[in-house]
Amino acid sequence: MTPDLENIVVHFGEMGSRWGFNRTVGQMLALIVLSDRPLSADDIAASLKVSRGNVSMAAKELHAWHLVRTHREPGDRKDYLVAAGTIWELAQQVLTERKKREMDPTLSLLRSQLLDGNEDDPPSHARQQLQEIYDLLELLNRSFDDLQSLTPEQLKRLLTLGTGVLKFTDRIRPGNRND
Repeated sequence: MTPDLENIVVHFGEMGSRWGFNRTVGQMLALIVLSDRPLSADDIAASLKVSRGNVSMAAKELHAWHLVRTHREPGDRKDYLVAAGTIWELAQQVLTERKKREMDPTLSLLRSQLLDGNEDDPPSHARQQLQEIYDLLELLNRSFDDLQSLTPEQLKRLLTLGTGVLKFTDRIRPGNRND
C-alpha cells in the first residue's frame, strides 16, 4: 500500500464512527473498495496490521451492512472479500442501513406517541413540536424511498439537476441584487 493510499484507508477508519461503524470496519471497507483484486483475511490483517479475529469481526459487520460479499478463487479454500457493488450502490446501501437503524425506530416511536392519546401526553407545545419532527422525518423517509428506486445514473442526473435548480432559485429570489 502506498503512503497516500494508507492515509486514505486510515481516514476512512476515522470516519467509520461517524458513518455508524468502528475504525477497523471503515478501514477494511476502504481497503476492499480500493483494491483491484479480492482480498483474503490474511491480506487484510497484514495490510491493516490488525489481528485475524479483528478482521473476522469486521467482515461480519460489513456483511451485515451488505457492503461486501465473499468471493471464491478456483482451487483455493480461502474466502476473499470484494465490494458488493459500485461506489454509488455502496453509498445507497449505507443510507438504507442508517435509515433502518436510525430513522425507522424514531418514526415508530413518534408515531406511537402521537397516536396514543392518554393523560400522560406531553403539553400541547411539545406535542406540536413532536408532530413537526414526525412530519419532517416522514417527508424525508418518502423522499429517501423515491431516491432508492433510482439507478445510479438517474441519481447522478437528479443531483446535478438539483444544484442547477438551487442556482436558478437563487437568481430569481425576490430582493436578490442580481436581478
